[in-house]
Amino acid sequence: MNSKKNNNNDYSMYICGVGGQGIIKTSIIIGEAAMNQGLNVIMSEIHGMSQREGSVSTQLKIGDYNSPLLSEHTADMLLSFEPIETIRAIKKANKNTKIIINTTPIIPYSQNKKYPNVDNLISILKDNYKNTQPIDGNKLALNAGNTLSLNMVMLGAAIADNNFPISKNNIIESMKNNLNPKFHKINLNAIEKGYQWIKK
Repeated sequence: MNSKKNNNNDYSMYICGVGGQGIIKTSIIIGEAAMNQGLNVIMSEIHGMSQREGSVSTQLKIGDYNSPLLSEHTADMLLSFEPIETIRAIKKANKNTKIIINTTPIIPYSQNKKYPNVDNLISILKDNYKNTQPIDGNKLALNAGNTLSLNMVMLGAAIADNNFPISKNNIIESMKNNLNPKFHKINLNAIEKGYQWIKK
């Protein structure tokens, strides 16, 4: 059942990756920025955060919704911090979903199977989902000043989407409210690098 009411301004996101990548904080920043912009926002319970390098996902809806959970094939954006997690979450996407995928894999220590070729994986995604946008988030985070700013690179990439309903300025203010001031310069740089990667 689709919990979305008829409103063209509504926007839904599925954010996924693994523990330790900052997915939860990213979702909190988006949610607070939406509220500060006067938008309704609801977020699902967070799954998988207890295990570092285990799967983590949040479901976030901005606008006129009744439930925080996304039905299959209804996400406006799939923001994925890790390639395999994109495949795990792909049922939330449809042919028009914006898929932003960080291309750097995280291979668990317990991984017995060979990790799929990332280039092949992205090629398959592009063949089936026209709005797939790969991004070397880890490299951009390093260039911004710290690999731990990956989540801010991905956040910058998300807000660069023309349909994203929250302003860049509100996202930046929310980031400043939620992250250590000592790292604001690096995080601002990371947001800008992700933003420009998509805009180019």
